[in-house]
Amino acid sequence: MEMCYKILGEGKLVTLRELFYKLLSESPTYFSCQRHVNQTVQDVVSLLRCTRQSLGIMASSRGALIGRLVLQGPEEEHVDCSILGPSGHVITGDLNVLSKLIFSSDARYIIVVEKRLAEDHIYSHLPCILITAKGYPDLATRFILHQLSQTYPNMPIFALVDWNPAGLAILCTYKYGSISMGLESYRYACNVKWLGLRGDDLQLIPQSAYQELKPRDLQIAKSLLSSKFLQDKHRAELTLMLETGKRAEIEALYSHGFDFLGKYVARKIVQGDYI
Repeated sequence: MEMCYKILGEGKLVTLRELFYKLLSESPTYFSCQRHVNQTVQDVVSLLRCTRQSLGIMASSRGALIGRLVLQGPEEEHVDCSILGPSGHVITGDLNVLSKLIFSSDARYIIVVEKRLAEDHIYSHLPCILITAKGYPDLATRFILHQLSQTYPNMPIFALVDWNPAGLAILCTYKYGSISMGLESYRYACNVKWLGLRGDDLQLIPQSAYQELKPRDLQIAKSLLSSKFLQDKHRAELTLMLETGKRAEIEALYSHGFDFLGKYVARKIVQGDYI
């Protein structure tokens, strides 16, 4: 808390990684690894019932978004996310900046993608906003998704993730929050629907594209099955993964052509094929 007081006194924001190296140089006995710092910060957040941002700690973001969305920042600058390259607009880790963004959009859907943003310009023929954290969602990506859901409460949010326990865990983090974040866990939870990949889509995947479940998959599955939040339909999907011992990635759909993913997403949305 003393270090956070210094950070706030200097009017700065630091990431957890930057905080770790600072504490490592000043208190190596107590903070010898990143995990110790992360846990201590979470304890302080729980004790004070505050956010990390209020302690001068900002999120380290990997996230990006693209599609039918215009961002207006505090300095009146505009970013049209529909004319960007395939990497999209990088999401800053400064939640203060994100909280001041003004959104303008004619999109009808928000699609959360597990990995990189699609390069087939799906938003050109399907009015949507694509957002990704390139894996497990960081706080900044969850924050801006929550901001979008609050701004457009009637705009449904769909998730496109790999058919494996990690993919389901990523979806659940967006939907319910992260257990490791304690009191902050549910702050940015959103009502995310599972679009795919799901068990009903397995006939679209070539046999050669399936992979065996790894020990890490089994570990994640065990954790998910013990969760009281897991919906019955999600639990059934996870059980099917374990019964088959297989996993499949979104990219396997490209075996049907590089334009197939867009058609797949559009069809499932129109048919209401999500849970």
